[in-house]
Amino acid sequence: MLMNIVSRVLANLGLSGFLGKLVAVLGIITSAIFLYTAYEGSFPTFTQRGLLLVLCIPMIFLLASLKKKEPFGRWRDLAMAVISPIPFVYIIFIQDELMMRGGIPNTLDTIMGILAVLVVIEATRTKVGLALPIFAGLLIIYGFFGPSMPGLIEHRGLDLPQTITALYLSEDGIFGIPVAVTAEFIIAFIIFGAFLQVTGAGDFFSNLATATIGGVRGGPAKAAVVGSALMGTISGSAIANVATVGTFTIPLMKKTGYKPEVAGGIEATGSSGGQLMPPVMGAAAFIMADFLKVPYTHVAIAAAFPAILYYLSLFFMVDMEAAKSGLKGMDRSEIPSLKKTMLQSGHLLLPILALIIFLGVIAYSPQRAAFLSIVALVLISLLRPHTRLNAERTFTALAQGAIGTLEVAVVCACAGIAIGIIMRTGLGFILTNVLIELSHGILPVLMVLTMVASAIMGMGLPTSACYIIVAVLIAPAMIKLGVVPMAAHLFAFYYATLSAITPPVALAAYAAAGIAKSAPMMTGIQASRFGITGFIVPFMFVYGPALLMEGSWIEILTACVSATFGVYAVSVAMMGWIFMRVPIWARVLCFAAALLLIKTGIYTDIAGYVILAAVVAVNYLTRKREQGGSAAQVEG
Repeated sequence: MLMNIVSRVLANLGLSGFLGKLVAVLGIITSAIFLYTAYEGSFPTFTQRGLLLVLCIPMIFLLASLKKKEPFGRWRDLAMAVISPIPFVYIIFIQDELMMRGGIPNTLDTIMGILAVLVVIEATRTKVGLALPIFAGLLIIYGFFGPSMPGLIEHRGLDLPQTITALYLSEDGIFGIPVAVTAEFIIAFIIFGAFLQVTGAGDFFSNLATATIGGVRGGPAKAAVVGSALMGTISGSAIANVATVGTFTIPLMKKTGYKPEVAGGIEATGSSGGQLMPPVMGAAAFIMADFLKVPYTHVAIAAAFPAILYYLSLFFMVDMEAAKSGLKGMDRSEIPSLKKTMLQSGHLLLPILALIIFLGVIAYSPQRAAFLSIVALVLISLLRPHTRLNAERTFTALAQGAIGTLEVAVVCACAGIAIGIIMRTGLGFILTNVLIELSHGILPVLMVLTMVASAIMGMGLPTSACYIIVAVLIAPAMIKLGVVPMAAHLFAFYYATLSAITPPVALAAYAAAGIAKSAPMMTGIQASRFGITGFIVPFMFVYGPALLMEGSWIEILTACVSATFGVYAVSVAMMGWIFMRVPIWARVLCFAAALLLIKTGIYTDIAGYVILAAVVAVNYLTRKREQGGSAAQVEG
C-alpha cells in the first residue's frame, strides 16, 4: 500500500528512482517544517532562513543530476548536493556565538562564507542560468576594487573580512530580506497553491471561465483571460499559468480561428498578469511589502485595481480582435455546463475566500493566513470525492510546494549577495543621484529609464530578482522626485513582471509558443501587443496614486473611472475597432485620449473623454450610414 502511494506521488511529480524519492522526501520535510513555522511562528533569524537554504539548495542539485546523462555532470551535482548544506548548517549553530563576538569573522567563518557564496552562485546558475550569477559576481569584484573604479562609482573598497561579514554573517546579504520573506511568507503561499492544484482547481477555473463566456464572440480567448486571472489568485508564476490554463485554452482558440501566435500571445499575456493579481501575487509582492515596511494586505489592496485594468484591457482587445476577424464563440456542445461545473467543484472557491478573510478581515499575518487557508482547503475538499485530499494528493502537494519554492529561494539568496555589496559600497545612493542627473530631474524621463532597465534585466532574470535589483537601485530615485513609495515599487514590479512577455527573451510567450506550435518571437510580439496596457498602467498610478486606493473616495472613484476609459482608448488605438474598423487618424486620436486620461486632472480628463466620445460617435454613425447604404442597394 505504502509503496503504491510512493510510486503515484513520484509519478505525479515526474520523478523516479532513488534520487527522485530523496527529492520527494526532502520536499515533504521542507513543506512540513515551514508550515509548522507558519502557524507557530518563525525560528530564530539564521535558523529560519538557513533551514530554507539547507533544504532547498540540495534539491536543486539533485534535480539537476536526475536530468543529466553524462556521468561527470551527474556526480558533480551529487557532490554539490552533499557539500551545499554545510555553510548554512554552520551559521545556524554559531549564530549565538556570532552575536557575542559582534559578527567579526574568524578563519572558519571566512572559509564557510566563501563556500556559501560559491554554493549560492552555482545553485542559481544551475536553476535559472548565468545572468544573475554574473551580475552578483561583477558586484563582488566591484566591492573589492572600489578604489580602482571610475570617479563616479569609486569607493574605499571592501576587504575579505568585510565582504564575508556583509554577505554571510549579517542580515543584509544571503540571509537578507528576500530570503527572509521567502522563508516566512512566500513558501506558505506556494504550498497553498500546490494544495489547490492537486484538488483540481486549475481545471475548475478553466471550466468555469469557459462555461461563463465560452459561447460569446472570441469565447475561448476570453476564457483564457478570465481563467488566467483566476489562476493568478493562487499562482504567482506566469509559466505555470501558461502550462495549466494554456494547455486547454490555446487549442480551443486555434480551433475557433485564432492564429497560433495570436492564441499563444493572448495566453502568455493573461498568464503573466497572474503575478499582478491579488490575493496571491507573485513572490516579489511579498518582498515589496517588507521593503516598504507595510502589511502584505496593503500591497494587495493597492495592486487590485491596476490588475483589473490590465485584464480589462486584455478583454477589450481580445473582443476587438475577434470582431475584426469575424470569429465566433465555441459550439454549445463544447461548452461545459455552468451549473454542473459549480455543483461539482464550486466549493474550491471557498478556500480563496477564506484566504481573503484571513488576510483582509481578520488581519492574520500572511503566513498564518496561508496555513489556515490550507486547513480550510483540506476540510472543504472532503465535500466531493474527486477533490478529496487523500495521502497521495497530500504528499504530492507537500513535495510540489517545496519544489515550486526552489527557484524563488535561490534567486533571493543570490539577489541578497547583490544587495549586500550595494549596501556596503553605497552604490545604491550613487546610482540614485546618477539617475536623477541623467533624467535632469524630469520624472517621465526617469520612469522611461526605469522601464528600459527593467526590461533589459528581465531578459535574463526571474521576476523576483529583477524587481529586487530595480527596487534597490532605481525606485529610491523615483521616490526622491516625489513619487509615492508604493507607486514607485509597484512601477518596478510591473516592468519586472512584464519582462516575461517582452522580446527578445519572453519566457511566458515561449512557453505558450510551445503549446501553440507557433514561432516564439512572433508569439512574444503578439503578447507585447496584447499586453500594451500593462506598460502604460504604471504611468497611470504614478501620476494618479488614487488608483492605488490612496486619497479620498471621490479621488479614487474619479481616477478609476477615467483609467477604465483610458485603457479602452488604448485598446481601440492598438486594435483599430469600434463597431467597425477605425481609420489611422482616429486611432492616433484614441491614443492621445488615453494619454490625457492617464494624467490626473479635471481638464485633461474632460479633453480625453471628449476625444474618445467623438471617435466612438463618428465610427458609429459611419457604420450606420454604410449599413443603410447596403440595405438600400439590396432593396434597389
